[in-house]
Amino acid sequence: MELMKLEIITPNGVIFDDEVKQVTLPGSEGEFGVLSGHATLITILDAGVLVIDSKKGKELQVAINGGYVKVEEKKTLCMVDGAVCLSGDDTNLAKALADAKELLEKSQSRSTTIAAAISKVEQINKR
Repeated sequence: MELMKLEIITPNGVIFDDEVKQVTLPGSEGEFGVLSGHATLITILDAGVLVIDSKKGKELQVAINGGYVKVEEKKTLCMVDGAVCLSGDDTNLAKALADAKELLEKSQSRSTTIAAAISKVEQINKR
């Protein structure tokens, strides 16, 4: 599978910058996946959970509270207001899950969107 570059940027700086197989994003019109070679687009991201399929085959989740994404054939750039990593090698999962819930609850998105995102975060906790 061909890889693409994924960058996730918050006002505090870059929190993710690596090549990935795929990323699933919480778009304003619903979730959508991006692979290398995707058509170019710019759209709004809603509060939710980004699911990253890393080049090593590991799945990473990052809770966000909204922002924008620019997709190009070989690169996806997510500019988000806030983000909390929910998985990975150096994550304190219990604290990250609590931080993610707080981040999502403070979001300005619709209440159904927030409820769905919090549900996804709680499912991660049960794994």
